[in-house]
Amino acid sequence: VQLVESGGGLVQPGGSLRLSCAASGFPFSRYAMSWYRQAPGKERELVAHITSTGGSTNYAESVKGRFTISRDNAKNTVYLQMNSLKPEDTAVYYCYTITLRVYWGQGTQVTVSS
Repeated sequence: VQLVESGGGLVQPGGSLRLSCAASGFPFSRYAMSWYRQAPGKERELVAHITSTGGSTNYAESVKGRFTISRDNAKNTVYLQMNSLKPEDTAVYYCYTITLRVYWGQGTQVTVSS
């Protein structure tokens, strides 16, 4: 199983980024996917979750209305569209799934700063 994140970078407050997570090695369309993040000195926290079909999503209160999780099962990819970014969104963002065990991607850095 591999989860490979991309799309991070440096953005100004109020800006947008779209993260992607390309999955391989398991039947992607059968499993829920999540995005987590970890800021320096803080614990890793759940940001967003999407069911296997994409029919249900949920979000951390801190990102509701600003972030959108989606997936393309034909491309084995899950996305996180992040709008109205704030400095407190600065973190390493990780893709996550659980099949027979937990899998994490390597993470992608998002920095929100002027």
